[in-house]
Amino acid sequence: MENLQRKIIHIDMDCFYAAIEIRDDPSLNGKPVAVGGASNSRGVLCTCNYEARKFGVHSAMASSHAKRLCPELIILPVSFDKYRAASKAIQNIFKHYTDKLEPLSLDEAFLDVSHSTLHDGSATRIATAIRSEIFEKEKLVASAGVSFNKLLAKVASDWNKPNGQFVITPRSAQQFMINLPVKKLFGVGKVTAKKLSDKNILTCGDIQKYSAHEMLDLFGNYGKQLHDMAYGIDNREVSNSHIRKSLSVEETFSSDISSNQIPDYIFSDLFEELNKRLRKLKHEKKENIKSINVKIKFEDFTTTTIQSSNSLYSAQSFVHLFRTRITNAEKKIRLLGYGVTFHIPNEKPHQKQLSLDLNNPNQKDSLTC
Repeated sequence: MENLQRKIIHIDMDCFYAAIEIRDDPSLNGKPVAVGGASNSRGVLCTCNYEARKFGVHSAMASSHAKRLCPELIILPVSFDKYRAASKAIQNIFKHYTDKLEPLSLDEAFLDVSHSTLHDGSATRIATAIRSEIFEKEKLVASAGVSFNKLLAKVASDWNKPNGQFVITPRSAQQFMINLPVKKLFGVGKVTAKKLSDKNILTCGDIQKYSAHEMLDLFGNYGKQLHDMAYGIDNREVSNSHIRKSLSVEETFSSDISSNQIPDYIFSDLFEELNKRLRKLKHEKKENIKSINVKIKFEDFTTTTIQSSNSLYSAQSFVHLFRTRITNAEKKIRLLGYGVTFHIPNEKPHQKQLSLDLNNPNQKDSLTC
């Protein structure tokens, strides 16, 4: 049974990289700003501010396309050292409020404040205090979601962006989930959203019309996960013992190239870069590698990933995987990537979760609003 007494906060920094650049250069304030690769070198945007988003610019967009949408867009190079320093300072603020902290990336984290006595134990007031302290000390803006599990806290943090906060209590969760668009659920991208739409499934309420078994038949194992999420079920604990499951590197070519014309140094450079990153993960050993994979993005922006769990980790294995399994040799290639997945110690199969009656009046709100 899901623990309704948890108090989980999800903090999400607004336009983090761009916000840091604007903070450090006030002359950029009010202008459309993005961080990423240059528009004349096939770069891709990491993030952009809301002034840029008004023009349809968004993260993961080709920089050249972004400049066509917004000719006044200022694209700044990535400065990871600066972003990591700001992220570390923000995590130190989190630690003033709880030791149960789970960073997801440089700009977002889960906090479990279930047992905190600060601000009379109100998760809502704690989230407000955290956001205020971040702005006071780092001059950066954060949004927050507050709820009784990680799924709902993360959904909530996106609800009143930018510089907003939203609370989903056990009492309000059932009605909230009924109306929530399925595209807000974890893992629902364009392809899955289209499949759901084809079944006239547009909201979580539409998913709730199906049994877990029916969703399993329609969408495989992910169908069961969708069914659980549609009811707001998430039993995951906030954990600071993150275990890396995969690692990858990739290179976007300056111009599209045929698969049989890729120079050998590209393959060796990718393998060496992957080795370099593996060495930085001192706790990871090559014998822990579960599988290797090659990612290919073609000139038409379609992507394929070829994976093998039977190959030894070696430069030759990656080249062999690319040469023998590529199925679109007639298309030119835009991007090539190498990756590995790791064996997870004590990995357990997905445990069955029980549904909750969130409309039961005997189940009290555990979040002080």
